[in-house]
Amino acid sequence: MTARQGGGATGGRDPAQAVLRELVLAATVRIHRTDAGHPPEGADGFLGSGFFIAPNWVLTCAHVVGGEEGGEVAVVCRSDPSREQRVVPGEVAATLPERVDRSVLGRWPDPDLALVRLREPVDHECLYVSERQASHYTEGRVFYAGWATDHGRPQLLDGFLAVEGAIGGWSAGAQLRLGPNDLPLGVSGGPVIDPVRGEVVGVLKSRADHGAGGTSIGVERLRTLPPAPDAGAHDPYRHAPHHDDLYQVVWHAHDRYHRDRQRPTDSGRPAWSDLQAELGARPGRALSPYERAELLGRLADLPPPDSTRGLLDILQALPDLRLPTQSPAPRGWRDGLGALYENARQDGTLPLVVDYAMRVMTAERPATPFVLDAEEALWEWIEQVATGLDGGRRSELARRRAQHLGERRREQSGRDPADGRTGSMARDPFARSADQLSVLLEVVDRAWEPGHCDWSVAVLRPDGEVTRLAEGERTGLAGLAAPLAEPLFEAFRRCDEPERPAPLYAALPHRMLDLPVDEWRLQPGAGPLGAERPVLVRCADRDQLPGEDGWYGAGLADDDVESDRRDRWHWLHTRRVRAEVLDCDDGVRRPVPDVVVLRGLAPGTVPVLCREGDRRYESDDAALLRIVRAGYGVALWRRWERRTDSVCGEFHRGARLVLDAAADAGQLPSLVHGLRGRLRDGRAEAFWAGGIAILYDDPHQPLPGTDDLLEAP
Repeated sequence: MTARQGGGATGGRDPAQAVLRELVLAATVRIHRTDAGHPPEGADGFLGSGFFIAPNWVLTCAHVVGGEEGGEVAVVCRSDPSREQRVVPGEVAATLPERVDRSVLGRWPDPDLALVRLREPVDHECLYVSERQASHYTEGRVFYAGWATDHGRPQLLDGFLAVEGAIGGWSAGAQLRLGPNDLPLGVSGGPVIDPVRGEVVGVLKSRADHGAGGTSIGVERLRTLPPAPDAGAHDPYRHAPHHDDLYQVVWHAHDRYHRDRQRPTDSGRPAWSDLQAELGARPGRALSPYERAELLGRLADLPPPDSTRGLLDILQALPDLRLPTQSPAPRGWRDGLGALYENARQDGTLPLVVDYAMRVMTAERPATPFVLDAEEALWEWIEQVATGLDGGRRSELARRRAQHLGERRREQSGRDPADGRTGSMARDPFARSADQLSVLLEVVDRAWEPGHCDWSVAVLRPDGEVTRLAEGERTGLAGLAAPLAEPLFEAFRRCDEPERPAPLYAALPHRMLDLPVDEWRLQPGAGPLGAERPVLVRCADRDQLPGEDGWYGAGLADDDVESDRRDRWHWLHTRRVRAEVLDCDDGVRRPVPDVVVLRGLAPGTVPVLCREGDRRYESDDAALLRIVRAGYGVALWRRWERRTDSVCGEFHRGARLVLDAAADAGQLPSLVHGLRGRLRDGRAEAFWAGGIAILYDDPHQPLPGTDDLLEAP
């Protein structure tokens, strides 16, 4: 239930305002104290409000969460009125200021902002946050939302407030004065939105000590966040070049979310760019909302500026631009774009935006495959938007791109072609020793008895010697983890080394390749098996695979398949690897190509399935089978569940970054293991990898002969 204040209903007279209200309310959350794991009921432990600014990231006030980094809170959210509310644990990831002297009485010191990272993924809307500074907004009305208590029950409030000026002028501490309506206790931390442009400009900070109204603080104050190293900033599993800078992590995720939301999806929910187009917003008088969202999303695929000074140098080099003097200075690519809107002379914003994007594209950075793809995508945006410029400008842009490509080629020619990577990404401190043992789980499909299988657990030596520990027959698939717990524990005890858990190879029949062995929990309170050790899938019945026509033994010659399989394996473990998403194109579901097409892909390709389990086409049941039949020993996929629209784009990006982070395919098992560990630990930056699985099937280490397995009666 929501209550309105100061302005009445918007839905009946203005459809765009009604959509704005719907999106804002869907992203506004309430924050509670945690109480020994019990979910908050009613107003128990109610602290205040907040709102989603990026997937699984909430912005609020520091005084709402107590101003302590590392503290735990409960976030109560609901993506739309038809769904049940979710109570999700959250961690206070950062506060501004970092420390507060509790002995000093009075208002919480500026800027009074906090970032909360959810510990579990949740489906939710994210607000669009302006890239402009709030100090530019000093008149008119703003829309706000927040939670308060009424007769002991939480209630969602929203309405309009007049902007009555600023406190602090152009200084770093500038705040908007809002009024004249009363702001009840609890709405602090809620969003303040410019209803004309459809974007967040601030956070409700406080209410007036005497009389009605209150203040809001500009979101740009987050630019002063220190680049505090994350606990996992230096591990080999971080897949973003700015992982230790929360400011860049959050805003890059924000911009990618809104870019992905305006691409084709199965959802009927409006995107913020749709709303902004309906409102008639035109950022900087130059770009449509769609062009802006696409540009910001492509900028967010690139590493951020090396420093604020480097970004200011780029802005200062732009012609006809008054360099912004306000504090805090721009820090990210989106901040630089916002500075163009407010400081361009006359109607020259579009040439400046294009010039700025070109300078970002050609900035100095490591030329990894993912970066090269991101630069190419940014160039495609520049080329399309530049059609509105004169021929001379377009020719100059083409010349600068050709020069940049020439520099990139020289960089690439100086690298080792068998590696293709430099620095820490080419080293894997978790590489397995050549003599380490592994555990082998073999499963036999009892096709004549659906839902049941036979199994065996063994210790596997690098020389191929097998020590079988346990076997079972006619076990139900639904409860397979229970009878396997004891023999697997015994096998792990025999194989594990200090800080080097032995990998588990799950040799599964082709009908069961997606059996979630990595998600098994072998005892109460234990984590997922895949977070405790590498869990890798192998195909146990390659000699019994059906052909494209469904008949066993039909199709490609066995010798050709085996030769191709060995060649691909060798290439993937000696050269650069690249991801190829086979079943999804920018959020649009597509069928997996047939075996002949898959065999024609480049030898360094690692197939990736975004929606394994999303049965939409007749051939979807055979997606993994086709990859195996085409000779691939390495593949990645995620088990599909109904997910938010933006997660699809994040999975594509994440899978490509994982492969880009690996010197070769031999590092993928440890990289995926690390991702699963971060998922277990509730790390929001790894939520895209939920349900990830890896096929890792070495043709040079054949599985034990089927004669040793239990035979059908």
